Amino acid sequence: MLNCVMTVIKSVSGVRGIVFDDDSKGLSSVEIIHCINQLLCWIFIELKNQNSTISVKHRESSGNEVKIALGRDGRRSGIRISQIVIHTIKQWGFDIINLDLTTTPSVQLAIINNNCLGGIMISASHNPIEWNGLKLLNFQGEFLSKGQMLGVFNIDKTTILKKLSLIDQIGNVIAVDYKEKHIASILDLDAVDVNAIKSKSFKVVVDGINSSGGLYVPFLLEAMGVEVIQLNCVPNGDFQHNPEPIPENLDQLCNIVKETEADFGIAVDPDVDRLVLVCEDGSFFGEEYTIVCIANYILSKYPNASVVSNLSTTKAVKDIANLLDAKHFESAVGEINVVELMKKTKSIIGGEGSGGVIFSPSHYGRDALVGIALFLTYLSESNLSVKSLRLSFPSYFMVKDKIVTSKEFKLHTYLKSQLDYFKTNNLKTNLIDGIKIYYPCGSWSHLRKSNTEPVIRLIIESHSEDKIAAIKKELICSINQYLK
Repeated sequence: MLNCVMTVIKSVSGVRGIVFDDDSKGLSSVEIIHCINQLLCWIFIELKNQNSTISVKHRESSGNEVKIALGRDGRRSGIRISQIVIHTIKQWGFDIINLDLTTTPSVQLAIINNNCLGGIMISASHNPIEWNGLKLLNFQGEFLSKGQMLGVFNIDKTTILKKLSLIDQIGNVIAVDYKEKHIASILDLDAVDVNAIKSKSFKVVVDGINSSGGLYVPFLLEAMGVEVIQLNCVPNGDFQHNPEPIPENLDQLCNIVKETEADFGIAVDPDVDRLVLVCEDGSFFGEEYTIVCIANYILSKYPNASVVSNLSTTKAVKDIANLLDAKHFESAVGEINVVELMKKTKSIIGGEGSGGVIFSPSHYGRDALVGIALFLTYLSESNLSVKSLRLSFPSYFMVKDKIVTSKEFKLHTYLKSQLDYFKTNNLKTNLIDGIKIYYPCGSWSHLRKSNTEPVIRLIIESHSEDKIAAIKKELICSINQYLK
């Protein structure tokens, strides 16, 4: 299948694009300004609409100030993009709570605690270094829903210019260092036991990918009495490896954990919403098992609670929920989709198999820092090593693959062509996000369009590696047959 080059992607995960030196395409200055104008115009319209999702009570509590929270991760292009965004926001008369170098969950908390009408995090998360992005957040400190995102991106230039003509003031910039506030809010959580953590005198290696995590993660750990060995913790944007925290990118972390005889290792992505752990022997705890472990701790601590994970997350989450007589729900992939289902089902814990943990008593957003504090509390109470803790959970084999597609390949039409086959073979399916196929043997596969890259994602999980290979071969053959 031929490569379909896309330099800008817009989805429920926000806007992501390649930053080119000549600024003529991709995530260019023109594209950035237009996207920010669309967001602010949408907020402006919402403010004027009495039936708005932004409540009157919220507007009154904000006083006369209309504020937007802003932050960036450590990517080198982030400083320039931040200057463009600040200038654009000021033209709308909105004040800016500028967190500057920070984390996505910090911006989410700043929106809530400062009564902002929205927020922007400049980050491409796990995408390669040449990418950057705009994560767009609503007044609840949450990613925009699909409907809200469509509302934003459907606003045209004429509407923007018309609304801008009504603005008669320039916004102000208020600089805020949110690190201490964010960490303090985590240490105050009932599910975090700082004294228990301090009593264990843990030693931990942190790979901060030379971004925001290099500041925030050590600060959190030291506040809990943990000895920190810093690796790639200078937030200069010089990524020492591909920023996605997956096994093939973290050899250095694994080696240093073993060499220093640390209790475990921590890796985060550039904007610190994904948490991946390494065991004391240098083996991977598994990005899928971050949410498994923390869900197990929370569900055991809060009886009658429930958990949400997305369709691409390991079945082990459902397994531990069943063992604890808790309810488990599956959402479409994307943070906002998990959050919306958590709210609907009143679930206390949720997350994604990429290492994302959402703990509702903190806030409705993936937060690696919250995940770290919950994990350390659980580890302290378990009196187990990290390796032993990992081995206590159900285990599966999983393959995560990317299919680079041609322009002719349309996932929805391919799925339509396959539905009769699935029905004939009595295969249960879930169509809320691409297609998830549940096989009688307990295996499953999930095929969907990525929210963050120009690829089709294929994830397969089973008790058997041979079964995974057979399922993958069958799916790839059917796609190739469809393209003929």
